[in-house]
Amino acid sequence: MKLTWRRRRLHLRYPFRIARRQDDNTEKEMLLIQIEHGGHVGWGEAAPISYYHQSLDSAEAMLREAAGMLGDDPFAFDAVLDALWARFADQSAAIAAIDGAMHDLAGRILGIPVWKWLGLDRSRAPLTSFTIGIDDLDVIARKVEEAAQYPILKIKVGTPRDDEILATVRRGAPDKVLRVDANCGWTSANVLEQCRRLSERYRLEFIEQPTPAGEHEVLPAVRKAGLGPLVADESCVGVADVLRCVGLFDGINIKLSKCGGIRRALQMIHTARSAGLKIMLGCMIETSVGIAAAAHLAPLVDWIDLDGHLLLADDPFEGLGGSEGRLTLNDRPGLGLVER
Repeated sequence: MKLTWRRRRLHLRYPFRIARRQDDNTEKEMLLIQIEHGGHVGWGEAAPISYYHQSLDSAEAMLREAAGMLGDDPFAFDAVLDALWARFADQSAAIAAIDGAMHDLAGRILGIPVWKWLGLDRSRAPLTSFTIGIDDLDVIARKVEEAAQYPILKIKVGTPRDDEILATVRRGAPDKVLRVDANCGWTSANVLEQCRRLSERYRLEFIEQPTPAGEHEVLPAVRKAGLGPLVADESCVGVADVLRCVGLFDGINIKLSKCGGIRRALQMIHTARSAGLKIMLGCMIETSVGIAAAAHLAPLVDWIDLDGHLLLADDPFEGLGGSEGRLTLNDRPGLGLVER
């Protein structure tokens, strides 16, 4: 199998700000990869996560070495991916790109979409939320108006302005489902009060990652207060973290760039189900390539937040359809995408 890649610069509709990262940039670079075999080409995407000490440079360094490790069997998922994990355990986003490209390639060779050869019912996928990043209140109001078609909004909080932000969103969306994501922005000293106040005032479906990863002592008390589900993101990176979340969180957020792709995500899903945890599929700012890889697993989970491609002004792929929060998986083979 032949591995190639290129950097791609993307443009966001708005700067994307969260509690632990205030960034005014409206451009983002990522890596698009291709794996070729027997006249077929599979696409993957690497969106390195700086929070986990990854970068475009580190991902490219990994890909240069990984190019000689793929072998000639496009269905040898375990052999290839286990070898990559043994050598590059700190490069989950790049491994996820290879994992996604191998699934796309295999589906194209077989002539069926990934969701079908995984034996899934695409109609069972939940609606995706649409994310409202931290911004000035007038901009937030405009974002809410522009997101009129989406019945579920996920609001980035974890700032001194959380009440103002949520009041602005609720005024513009009085009947929509609201989820909040603090991205580690609250502390053990204030998290219970924050969760109680915001849940009672703004009717929240769940609260994601209220405290920093590892700062979990107060979370059982928050759960006992019955303020709605708590969902782990930064506290749940890979398979080994799932069982650690039991008793602290009610659910986990699985991101392919974070856990390393479809194969590891499936392991996390099965482990979470056995432990009684709810499951959300999330994403980074990504093109339809990265989003589609996760979307093919959507029938297996409770919630999805797969809107990274919707935050872009120039998604270079088409094929992941849908409206009003419903992502539509088509019948094309593999991930079902076509480059524009």
